[in-house]
Amino acid sequence: MSLSRVNSSAATLTKNRTEGSVTPTSGMCVTCVDGCIGMCEIGKSAYRGHEVIYPQPFGVITTASEKVYPVDYSHLNIMGTCVGAHGIEPDSDKAIFPAVNLEVRFGHDKGLKFRYPWLISGIGSTDIAKNNWEGLAIGSALAGTGLTIGENVAGMDPQADIQNGRVLDTVDLKRRVKLYRDHQRNGYGAIIVQANVEDTRLGVQEYAIGQLGVECVEMKWGQGAKNIGGEVKIRDLKKAQLLYERGYIVLPNPTNPAVIEAFHHGNFKEFERHSRVGMVSEESFAQRVEELRRAGAKYIFLKTGAYRPADLARALSFASKYKLDLLTVDGASGGTGMSPWRMMNEWGVPPLHLHSLLYRYAKRLADRNRHLPAIAVGGGFTFEDLIFKGLALGAPYVKLIGMARAPVAAAMVGKTIGRAIDAHQLPVYVERFGSTRDEIFVTAAELREELGNGDFDEIPTGAIGLYTYYERLGQGLRQLMAGCRKFSLEYMSRDDLAALTPEAAEITGLRHVMDVDEGRAEEILDN
Repeated sequence: MSLSRVNSSAATLTKNRTEGSVTPTSGMCVTCVDGCIGMCEIGKSAYRGHEVIYPQPFGVITTASEKVYPVDYSHLNIMGTCVGAHGIEPDSDKAIFPAVNLEVRFGHDKGLKFRYPWLISGIGSTDIAKNNWEGLAIGSALAGTGLTIGENVAGMDPQADIQNGRVLDTVDLKRRVKLYRDHQRNGYGAIIVQANVEDTRLGVQEYAIGQLGVECVEMKWGQGAKNIGGEVKIRDLKKAQLLYERGYIVLPNPTNPAVIEAFHHGNFKEFERHSRVGMVSEESFAQRVEELRRAGAKYIFLKTGAYRPADLARALSFASKYKLDLLTVDGASGGTGMSPWRMMNEWGVPPLHLHSLLYRYAKRLADRNRHLPAIAVGGGFTFEDLIFKGLALGAPYVKLIGMARAPVAAAMVGKTIGRAIDAHQLPVYVERFGSTRDEIFVTAAELREELGNGDFDEIPTGAIGLYTYYERLGQGLRQLMAGCRKFSLEYMSRDDLAALTPEAAEITGLRHVMDVDEGRAEEILDN
């Protein structure tokens, strides 16, 4: 396991003076000398204080922890077979990997349909989200997957019309919903509006349902990156004051004359806007579900984070009792925006542990014939092997994988390549594939044929980047599933995985790789 007291990281732009010789328990340089300018995290904290809590530079990065957990998804392997086929005729000419069906349907009437078994599980009011929304929304819609508009988008919108503490109109939220909807094809995918404490008070979801026609809303208890509410940095005094007036926690107080003077003098350059933590109770939860249904919500989701096991049980129990359509369970360490760096590394239940508990709890409810919503799991998923493992570990209850950082990265790269094309400044690494979007993006020909020349030329390259990344994930997942002879998601099972270590076997309840097919193998040999 990595050190829990690291004193330097690219995330906080800090480093040790004696990089090759560091005290393991504290992360401090073996020799801390009088006269050092303070490049380590302790030193930087001596002159920048609370600013060093957060990854930097804010606004242009996404961040996840550096901690290496004792057991993770890499401690599982996928078990293939050379016999038979599930979901297709066992014929070598028919059971080919392009025939694997990745479509998933869920919701109380199975009315939600995704072309791929994943969704972006929350992109909110951060600069990264806003600056890449075109790519994320259009790419997700074209691919036929889900996209969640995260917390605080309406409250952070300076142009939003908020009167008497309620949202009447917005610019940013309306734009985000419209961008997705305008590019949705054949009813695949869904745009989801999430709400935290502030959003609920402002009536954001009621506005989204009534004024924007949104069908899917999500209540938010938390996420894997942190165990507090969301936060962002504000570099504009007037905006900080506006958010303070709207009821957000803004630090330092932007209405304090001494703070205003210090800001104008350049003593500090950023305010912090924080969201409140929710206070979960069954009574308030039931009331909110009823309010959303009365407001016209067709599908209601819940997202929870890497809290202690009792809270996971509570989330699953409430989602069951009040017949929610999707529960997303996000494991510790991931993040897309600004989360406290130490918190990101040191709090919460890691993904493999959390998702193993989730399976155990879901099975307990299923064995008692309790209603189970579709379940999504999140926590560092990036490629098809991890997606396969997440779906198989939680089968048959887990239907979707939640991602955020990886899709954002794909959209950002696509956007950057588009700018380089326009500026005729493509780096050699990319230019070897060509100099136009049709040459560089491998899915361009397919999209151009499907959309037509005019519509394709209007698609931002950030969206093409996300679409192309998803295409890779889809083909990779089909290959893995075909290797297990599973030609539809409904046939995936925990038997498709094996634990590589005794610890992984104990945590997950899967068989150790040496015990897989025990009994069956002996029977084959004896016959």
